[in-house]
Amino acid sequence: MEEINALFTGFATVLTPMNTLLMVIGIVLGVLIGVLPGLGGANGVAILLPLTFSMSPTSAIIMLSCIYWGALFGGAITSILFNIPGEPWSVATTFDGYPMAQQGRAGEALATAFTSSFIGALAAVIMITFMAPLVAKFALQFGPPEFFAVYLLTFCSFVGMGKGSPFKILASMTIGFGLAAVGMDTVTGQLRLTFGLHELMRGFDFLIAVIGLFGIGEILQSMEEGLAFSGKSAKINAKVVFETWKKLPTYWATSVRSSLVGIWMGITPGGATPASFMSYGLAKRFSKNGSRFGTGEMEGVVAPETAAHAAGTSALLPMLALGIPGSPTAAVLLGGLLIWGLQPGPLLFVEQKDFVWGLIASMYLGNLVGLIVVLTTVPLFASILRIPFSIIAPVIIVICAIGAYTVHNAMLDIWFMLMFGVVGYVFKKLDYPLAPLVLALVLGDKAEDSFRQAMLVSQGELSIMWSNALVGSITTLALLMLFWPLIGMVIAKIRPPKVDEFDAHRPVD
Repeated sequence: MEEINALFTGFATVLTPMNTLLMVIGIVLGVLIGVLPGLGGANGVAILLPLTFSMSPTSAIIMLSCIYWGALFGGAITSILFNIPGEPWSVATTFDGYPMAQQGRAGEALATAFTSSFIGALAAVIMITFMAPLVAKFALQFGPPEFFAVYLLTFCSFVGMGKGSPFKILASMTIGFGLAAVGMDTVTGQLRLTFGLHELMRGFDFLIAVIGLFGIGEILQSMEEGLAFSGKSAKINAKVVFETWKKLPTYWATSVRSSLVGIWMGITPGGATPASFMSYGLAKRFSKNGSRFGTGEMEGVVAPETAAHAAGTSALLPMLALGIPGSPTAAVLLGGLLIWGLQPGPLLFVEQKDFVWGLIASMYLGNLVGLIVVLTTVPLFASILRIPFSIIAPVIIVICAIGAYTVHNAMLDIWFMLMFGVVGYVFKKLDYPLAPLVLALVLGDKAEDSFRQAMLVSQGELSIMWSNALVGSITTLALLMLFWPLIGMVIAKIRPPKVDEFDAHRPVD
């Protein structure tokens, strides 16, 4: 009851005219940031952080967190309409969202993505409201072995649950690991695979790779097919939204599972990107339509969007309760708290009750306002599909180039973007999956750091991966996923073939 009373006090704080206005402004700015490839929620919050220095801490955090929610919503728009992920966690949304747009179901795909995002965020906010002390205690149990086990589970689930050849998935993932290794070794400080080029010291940025692989790669393929949009004109209105909402309850199990995956990955903190990939893989494994994933299945949009929002929202819990940011955006918000004179940690819930519960209340209202804003403004984005491709293609290339340049303000990044575009085109022509490469590129260096730290602690003993029940169970599950295709083949050979009942009783000549 104490938490509920404090939450109502937080709603009273948020619903002042000024804070409500800041909430709406933050959502709109966030959607724009999410639509622009390469900018990202963390960069958008960092750029706009100085604007909040004259505000009260509560008003400032409401506006900045709503920019974050808006960016989470906005990332799905370009993913579905153009196959260009506006945010890293929107990559998995392209797998089924873009095919839906190609089939003339862009409105249905967008309504599915936005509603699923809202459900995932709502589940995470409810968890933050009632389980903060327990979750904070659980997060403290994660060290390098646990982090590596989570990353290993993400990689192995792609091999075990991916459609197509496991060898192609492994080959694509290996290339991603190789690209992730370029740059400065974070453990020893040595340079790796830079070939004497100082520009490669920072390695290949994930956002630049994603913009090239998906954006430029898609443009090249469309040019080959005759500069024609493969999608149809999209419509989203009240009828489309309500028809979509009627279908969504059939995927309640996927929503619950993806929310749990997202919350777990947000707290630990694994992040929204691996959460979206992992939930997509699990949905494909457990769905009765798993074989049709990648061809425009609504469930393939529900899973990653629910998980990404759940992870993105729950990442704020360790930041508030422990002072440990669970995502890049949470790290920027943490810097804002320190600038405003607030010290994140357990005492924040005691000394700054109005601030904490005002933020939690803004999560509820911000996500509701965000859902309304994107559902009402999406016709503007959906109408882009009616523009001839010969006009829109150069605009997309320019937007991609601007997004790539703004990451480090370096012209070389645009050349890297074009290089990755060619790689993406070749992968599509050879029928190699792009998702494992992207996953390995974004998580490869983090997984390597966690593994090496675990080996330093255990003095090279792999037994540390089974040193307690938590890390042991995650590692065992990961290995099970890795060898799942082989296990399936063995089971298929051992299991006797089904005999038709008519054939069984038919007399033998």
